[in-house]
Formats: sequence, structure tokens, C-alpha cells
Amino acid sequence: MPSRAEFTALAEPFRPELLAHCYRLLGSIHDAEDQVQETYLRAWRAFDRFEGRSSLRRWLYRIATLTCLTALDTRARRPLPSGLGAPSEDHRVAVAPGEPSRPWLQPAPDALFTPAGPAPGALSATGDPAAGDPAAGDPAAVVAGRSGVRLAFIAALQFLPARQRAVLTLRDVLAFRTSEVAGMLGMTDAAVDSALRRARARLAERGPAEDDLAEPDEETRRDLLDRYVEAFTRPDPDALVHLLRADVEVEMPPIPTWFSGRPAVIGFLAGRVLREDRWRLEPTSANGQPAFVVHRRLPGGRYEAQGVEVLTLSGARIARITAFHDPSLVPLFGPAPAPALSTRPVTPPWQGRP
Repeated sequence: MPSRAEFTALAEPFRPELLAHCYRLLGSIHDAEDQVQETYLRAWRAFDRFEGRSSLRRWLYRIATLTCLTALDTRARRPLPSGLGAPSEDHRVAVAPGEPSRPWLQPAPDALFTPAGPAPGALSATGDPAAGDPAAGDPAAVVAGRSGVRLAFIAALQFLPARQRAVLTLRDVLAFRTSEVAGMLGMTDAAVDSALRRARARLAERGPAEDDLAEPDEETRRDLLDRYVEAFTRPDPDALVHLLRADVEVEMPPIPTWFSGRPAVIGFLAGRVLREDRWRLEPTSANGQPAFVVHRRLPGGRYEAQGVEVLTLSGARIARITAFHDPSLVPLFGPAPAPALSTRPVTPPWQGRP
């Protein structure tokens, strides 16, 4: 039997893409890390029985997928507020209390999915580019492949039954062949094809994906993000008017209230968020999108971690702001800058205000 060091040398390079895979299925980066650990533990215990009839990568994906499916048996789906009810178009409404006990979708730092080679989802089951895979010609497959860890795609996946979720990610994102997916999941080829059709149809029912929005070029993107940070830290809500799309949306899990339309979003931010100079936004990236770790200044000059904000861009405008008010996410995005930050649970400053 190979030594533990030999097993690690062979299996460890697949960890980032396995983490991305588990995150797609579970919607939680914390849960995904747990299941990847479980995957490697199971793989090590069974490695002496691995006969090389399939690639090591495919074998690890089989273990990871079955491990996640078992975990999903006892877990509720993880939505965003926009998946639970209609938005408010009036910024004067009372903001509902947060629901931290509900399992919400979490963002994921891009750094965790960065392997030494190509990005997650960019390889076929054989390790070659997936462009030649038959599924790549399907419009749904193209969207899924391009947005393999994008926030809107992960949110849409949560509405699929667990096995459909697994089939769609294995086929459309990772480009495994139907027969390979059937072997992984103990299904027939016909059952895999049927589950894939149903999954694609259910995703289509969710409407156009945010990921179809045309992103700006790098110079426009950088300018847009710089102006956004300046508007928040100055603070200057009027400066946001020219940065947001007319149909911009903002949601703030674990708060179920969310807003749609530039007047409602600007009114909410101006009246309840940007009231004084108290915010610091540290740039990062999450789910293949621009993001910020948000800190709130306390009396005395210290800062507390507020959470992570993920932006969806369209052209030279911001189409969606998803602000995750969960300080436990902050350590995933790297060490806190000085002065030291508190990561205790926080209550948003606007909570409960009319």
C-alpha cells in the first residue's frame, strides 16, 4: 500500500476543484471544506482498493459527490433572500429581523478555488480542455460552464433536488460523460440523461441568469469599483446614482428584506447605511466576482468585521449588491488589516429602523 505521503502527493492537487464541486452542491463553503476533508479521509482508507480502472480524479469526484449527497439528506437548501419572496420597491419599509438560524447561501473566496493549473470547471474528465465535450454545445451547458462558481448559478442550483444538482454539475460544469456520471452515482445512462434534462429545465424556469450580463472591460471595471468604494467611505450616496443600473437589486442575508430598483436601493443606502463615515471596504474576489470585506468603525477607532459584499456587474454599472452580514465569513478572505477587527456577531446599524 502506498504511504500517506505518496497518497497526498497524488491526491492533493485535486483539492481546490473538489472544494469548488462540494461548494456547488452544498452552497456553504464551511460545509464544503468539511466534506472535502471527509472525501480525503475516505479516499485514504480505500486507496489500497483503488485499482486504477478509472482516473484518480474521477474516483475522487465519485467519493466527493456521494459524500455531499449523504450530507444533503439532512440539510435544508441554502437560498438567498431573493429566492424566498418578492422585493420591496419602497425604501421606507421596515427591514425584517435577521434570521441567522436559517441556512443561507454563502459566498466563497476565489483564492480557495485556485489550483496550480486551470480554473475549476475548465477541465474535462480526462484532464483535457472540455471544449470537445458534447454538452458544451448546449446553451445551458455553456452558461453553467462559464459561471461554475458564480453566485447566481450557485443560488439557482439550490432549487434543484440533490441528485439533479449532482448530475448537472458533473455533466455541464465538469464535462464528465454520461456513462461516467452513471458509474459515479449508480444510475443508468438513461436516468442520468433524464435527470439532466429536468435539471436544465428547472434552471431555465428560474429566468435569465445574472451571469448572462456583459461584464465591463478591465479599465472600466477598476474605475467602477474605485468609485463605489469612494462613495461608501466618503460617504456619498448621491455618487452611487451613476454607478447602479436602473433595475439594481440589493439583498442582505440573513435579513429576508431585499430591495429592487435604483430609487429603493439609493433610498435605503442613503437613509440607513451611509449616514456617517464608518465603513472600510477591503477589495477581494468571491465566486468569480468583485467583492469586498466590509468593516465597521467603532468608537475609539477600532473596526469590527461586518461581512462580505459581492457585486454583480453589467457593462459600466452594478446590477446587484449581495451583502452577507456574517462575520464568520471574514477569516476565509485572509488576515484582517490593522487595526485589529472584532468578528463577534453584529447587528446591522439599520436593523429595526422604519
